[in-house]
Amino acid sequence: MSARGQRKRRGVLGWAWRLLLLLALWLAGVASYIVWVGERDQAAPADVIIVLGAAAYDARPSPVFAERIRHGIDLYQRGLAKHLIFTGGFGNGARFSESQVAQRYALKHGVPRQAILIETRSRTTHQNLQQAAALMKAHGFKRAIIVSDPLHMARALRLAREAGIDALGSSTPTSRFRSFETRKRFLLQEVYFFHRDLFVKTR
Repeated sequence: MSARGQRKRRGVLGWAWRLLLLLALWLAGVASYIVWVGERDQAAPADVIIVLGAAAYDARPSPVFAERIRHGIDLYQRGLAKHLIFTGGFGNGARFSESQVAQRYALKHGVPRQAILIETRSRTTHQNLQQAAALMKAHGFKRAIIVSDPLHMARALRLAREAGIDALGSSTPTSRFRSFETRKRFLLQEVYFFHRDLFVKTR
């Protein structure tokens, strides 16, 4: 290869390394932002607490969902809002929707029925928040505390604001996603969704 060809090749490789470095820095920045939002607790007086749905096993919440429900109840009992909205529809073949499971759990833990609102149609985070926004509008609520897992909070808050909700985030203080491997998988998933949502309309 000629000296000119070698210089050209080195130039191309140099630009490729620069682009890879910029990409790595960007992805690290997005991941750091997601972690930072999840670790920040904005809990403050609001009209309602929205607990985002997660898996339920018949009438029993999954460990992840139970953590969200408990945290929502704790915020309610601290007097930060007078109402709870539980979200989440029916899984395949399920007898109860996720929100019904959460409602049963809250009632057993002393939350009065009149303080609980549910929706049973949503299947995704985006739908959770669209349905919650409709309930808020119907009841004249303006501000909400969003409850979810720490690494899910950045996306949840963005979708809440897109739905017209004046949203504050309060992540679960404990989570099923405690090991390095589970946290890494969840974080990589959220980094993917961050970029997907820039180009694909969420449903």
